[in-house]
Amino acid sequence: MEVFKKEIQRLTASSGANIQKPSSSKIHFKVVHFLMEASVKLSLESVTTASACIFYHRFFRQRKLSNYDPHLIAATCIYLATKVEEQPVRMRDIINVCHRMLHKKSPKLEIGPEYWELRDSIVNCELLLVRVLQFKLNSELPHKYMLHYLKSLRDWMDTDVWLTTPIAKTSMSTLCDSFHTDLCLRVKPQHLAVAAVYFALQCYGVEVPCNLQAEKQWWQVFCEDISENSIQKMILELIDVYQQEVQV
Repeated sequence: MEVFKKEIQRLTASSGANIQKPSSSKIHFKVVHFLMEASVKLSLESVTTASACIFYHRFFRQRKLSNYDPHLIAATCIYLATKVEEQPVRMRDIINVCHRMLHKKSPKLEIGPEYWELRDSIVNCELLLVRVLQFKLNSELPHKYMLHYLKSLRDWMDTDVWLTTPIAKTSMSTLCDSFHTDLCLRVKPQHLAVAAVYFALQCYGVEVPCNLQAEKQWWQVFCEDISENSIQKMILELIDVYQQEVQV
């Protein structure tokens, strides 16, 4: 556990009287970014990574950051998500990847006292995590809705436009990036999927055919209880994610 704490101490340490400590939201953003990078190195599927992010956000919605090591929580969330989403990964691999990311200049972590201390920390933290989450580990993810929406859009749109514009890829990337924040806890998964597609269409200036003449906007067809105002609010939060990502 102490090894993981070194990074949070670096993030929160103040190097001068005029330097303010990073806010908890900035620390959470950086730790979730760390979680996502670790997931990529572990070759985890997007749904597994999303589940890990949701576990992390749910945990810190109920617990204070100052009382826990967020990197240890993040590593444990990854481990728990691989179980829930049935994508088995050895705990040793998770520990090695996370340790290497936090200590890039250190020698490779060998089996020894430090490794066993980290392993025990994750095992104990997993018990804490599931209790805080009240053993409710199955999350409704927006990915399945996203796939349905993209398939429908592909059928509606001109084939050349669809093939030459990376709407699907951008939509999915935006959806995955949205898990940097707790937006996934505050809105319905269907709404988050719609907002990601809406944002991708806006980025490339693509209009859905006959949308203006239709009785309902395309996003209303997918989700009747969503408003354009709520979509715009979610997009503003997504834009903020990318602004923060530049600073990481």
